[in-house]
Amino acid sequence: MAVGEETYWHASYDVIVLGFGGAGATAARFAADAGAHVLLVDSAPEGHEGGNTRYSAQLIGTGDNFDDLKKYYQALTAPMHLDEEMINTYVTGMVNTPNYVQKYLGVKPFSWKREKKDDTGFVDSIVREFPEYEGSKSYDYTTVTSDFFDAALWRNLREQVMKRLDHIDVLFETPAKKLIQDPESKVIKGVVIQRQQHDLNVQAKNGVVLATGGFENNQKDVEDYLGASKLAPLGTLYNKGDGIKMGREVGADMWHMANYESLGLLHGMAFAVKPGERGRLMIGKQNDLVSHGSVFVIGDDGSRYFNEAEMNRHGHLYNHGQWKVPLNQDHPYLIFDRHQKKRLDKDQIIGSYAPYKENVIKADSIDDLAKKLGVSAKILHRTFKRFNKAADKGKDPEFHRAARTMAEFAKPPYYAVPLVQTMLNTQGGPRRNVKAEVVDTNGLPIPHLYSAGELGGICANQYQGGGNLAECLIFGKIAGENAAKPKNDIKNVEPNQEPDTTTSASQSTDATLASDLTNDEENETFTTTDHQFIGENDDGIGGEVVVRITLDDDHQLTNVEVLKQSESEDVGLKAMTDLPKEMVKKHTADVDGVSGASASSNALKAAVKDALEKAKQGN
Repeated sequence: MAVGEETYWHASYDVIVLGFGGAGATAARFAADAGAHVLLVDSAPEGHEGGNTRYSAQLIGTGDNFDDLKKYYQALTAPMHLDEEMINTYVTGMVNTPNYVQKYLGVKPFSWKREKKDDTGFVDSIVREFPEYEGSKSYDYTTVTSDFFDAALWRNLREQVMKRLDHIDVLFETPAKKLIQDPESKVIKGVVIQRQQHDLNVQAKNGVVLATGGFENNQKDVEDYLGASKLAPLGTLYNKGDGIKMGREVGADMWHMANYESLGLLHGMAFAVKPGERGRLMIGKQNDLVSHGSVFVIGDDGSRYFNEAEMNRHGHLYNHGQWKVPLNQDHPYLIFDRHQKKRLDKDQIIGSYAPYKENVIKADSIDDLAKKLGVSAKILHRTFKRFNKAADKGKDPEFHRAARTMAEFAKPPYYAVPLVQTMLNTQGGPRRNVKAEVVDTNGLPIPHLYSAGELGGICANQYQGGGNLAECLIFGKIAGENAAKPKNDIKNVEPNQEPDTTTSASQSTDATLASDLTNDEENETFTTTDHQFIGENDDGIGGEVVVRITLDDDHQLTNVEVLKQSESEDVGLKAMTDLPKEMVKKHTADVDGVSGASASSNALKAAVKDALEKAKQGN
């Protein structure tokens, strides 16, 4: 949006950060620490912010020494090319990650390579995903706890913002629509945000930071840039490519648009979910159940297209010297016999998972199966024949699957369940330089525009886990500090103060927007009657969990109500609905958590225990 000095400003800030994930939280925090008054906006509702950082394993990439780590990242990028100055900045930041965690996040850094106990080789296999590359031994993971997939890093980053609400205003459910750019100087002067269905022009005196994440939930972008018809997101549902659109409109150069990562079953797959839903991440035992035995995967024509038991690296399989995400299939299926089905049904996670149990297709013959799946019966017959022969002979000439992982199919019936390739994150977006400035197609910085995180991520080609979280912290800090620096290249226009009945902005004495985090929730109260008590806990992935328990005359639990929670829409929400019933049934808060939702389960149990303790003290 190119406008002149006549722009009507509803509010004015020093810095505007778009996106409240790991990168945006970091940028806002460091901009505030540099003395800037910051507006931080996110399209997600409160409690669902966090981007992909919220859903990630919380592993931050780091390394022992600069020289070896640089060689490793150059090998990962090869044969593609990445600016050496960018690699130097990135690698320097990773080597300094433990100090960063100690100094800026206030916790003792935990080293997976040196402190994580493991006798199975699992830790080493994920710490060094590419052990054959020079410099790989220098790589390590730093975490803020000894665990992973616990949202601990995200909660810490969010708390850093919460501590600075005197310098940061936060607005949820407020997507950014356009960047406001001066038509002559190309300076980014502000942002158009959508607030309660109204478009507001907000001035950024010193800088705007794009930290809106990737385009996992934008089907057009997925098709245009990744060449895939179906990819199920594993992370946030709010990454819709807004930063790509805004960057393109102001002339930003784009890079790494075809790069994305997967994770999960097989080579990074999941049981198929409906469009717009998150895929369920399953690894470990569940992966063995779909890759060992009388089971294989077919592509669109009814044939196998990869080694189901092959090790993958974030969804990448070995491909003639490099590791690439396999060619995406429109409708892949997992094929198995009755013996394999019993094992799948028995598994605690797979057997109870609706996208599996509600979509299993049964067929009385190969021809019947081919008809129901819409594939060539001739090709499917050949696939069964080749697989059974390979299992019998102990040798798979097509894909070299290990003999110990193959078993001949029993007689019919046969079964199938639809799969989908997952999308952990995308890397593409506006190109940035070492100052986190967004550059145009001539390589020149677009004045006052910065970026951080997965939007235009630095990682290209072969991805090593922990790389994107490291990038969020490294370039989030650089972007926030540089955006906060006072600029003298344009005249800063004070906000208009005319009455505006559609927003409170014009009524504010300092012409800023009121933060959603300072609303009436501070005075939020929940009612109780006799034998009822309120319990709270702040360790949920989405923040605060509030419950109300009811006790009978014998002080036994008769009801557990979840009054407030903002957990993830799938397994986190399942914990909030299923565990209260189990607690009432067993008259205790000490019940088994929901698999895959340990943080949500623990927060709920802690809230109930808090209420029980209050009941004990009250009696």
